[in-house]
Amino acid sequence: MIPEALHVDDILDDPSISIIVCTGAGGVGKTTTAAALGLRAAQRGRHVCVLTIDPARRLAQAMGLTELDNTPRQVTQDTGDGSLHAMMLDMKRTFDEVVEAHADPERAAQILENPFYQALSSSFAGTQEYMAMEKLGQLHTQPDAPWDLIVVDTPPSRSALDFLDAPARLGSFLDGRFIRILTAPARGAGRGLGRLAAAGFGIFTGVLGKILGAQVLTDVGTFVAAIDTTFGGFRERADETFRLLQQDSTRFLVVAAPEPDAMREASYFVERLRSEDMPLGGLIVNRVQAIDVEIMTAETALAAAERLTHDAGDEVLTARLLELHADRLRIRERQQHITERFTGAHPGVAVAQVPALAGDVHDMTGLAEIGELLCTPAPG
Repeated sequence: MIPEALHVDDILDDPSISIIVCTGAGGVGKTTTAAALGLRAAQRGRHVCVLTIDPARRLAQAMGLTELDNTPRQVTQDTGDGSLHAMMLDMKRTFDEVVEAHADPERAAQILENPFYQALSSSFAGTQEYMAMEKLGQLHTQPDAPWDLIVVDTPPSRSALDFLDAPARLGSFLDGRFIRILTAPARGAGRGLGRLAAAGFGIFTGVLGKILGAQVLTDVGTFVAAIDTTFGGFRERADETFRLLQQDSTRFLVVAAPEPDAMREASYFVERLRSEDMPLGGLIVNRVQAIDVEIMTAETALAAAERLTHDAGDEVLTARLLELHADRLRIRERQQHITERFTGAHPGVAVAQVPALAGDVHDMTGLAEIGELLCTPAPG
């Protein structure tokens, strides 16, 4: 089945669309795609902020992001009537901003200095995904923001679904039963039931102390006491951003490579987006083998190469070139088969294919080329 063409420029040019989320499995080119989309949108007159998560160093330098910076900075690039800002998510700094915004200075300092909080904000599973959502919400509601389009590069998670699931998990942890258990003795102190609960809690913490160590448990307890009245809004903010992603002003672009694992992940995520009523823009397949001119089939090329191999002189070089041509044709056939399997399972999903380039993209010229290829049918 021939897939419906994804018209990326139509999405970029639509003024009603204010958020584009690029997601997919790790290593498929999400960051480069997000940056290229942001640049192309700016060149077409939009005012864009690209939220990147983990860009390659050369790509970050090309966009003027020479160090990790949690503040959007304007990229110095000729964008005509448009403009381009870019930033790299600093998840710990974003978490610190949440603390500072929702706690008084004394309590904020107590939380920020707590060893358990420092570990939670730096390496807790799901923190990066939650903070990407948190930062998106901040950028979207920033007063007098100089951008009208936000392009989001989702974190390089084990699963693309983590971007949607992890915020709820972290919110449940901070708002949920575990926190209530740890704060119950303090809230019930002085009452009969409180003393009884405290006695039970002492047994519970004694077991935890043997497992985790007394100092770790002390740090956890201090952290819990500090946030007990501070972080009631974690889940609410996650839910608010989740609803924002469901609006018609958002488009999800699923990014994949023409390989079985990446396309299976893309298929799973497309189904999840539909189940959550989130607006899917389409699928972008990166690194597609393109053949400008198909002068012969793979079988014909290999047969000719076999005949020439037995000859002497320059015929051997010609044979090698024919074998290379056959290899490229077979790669393309395999990639087309993989893409067609996806299309057969999801016939309503529009697809854009980006040809594989000879080298990595590491400057604005390369990003502009990717943006052009995103909006041009892949040859062959």
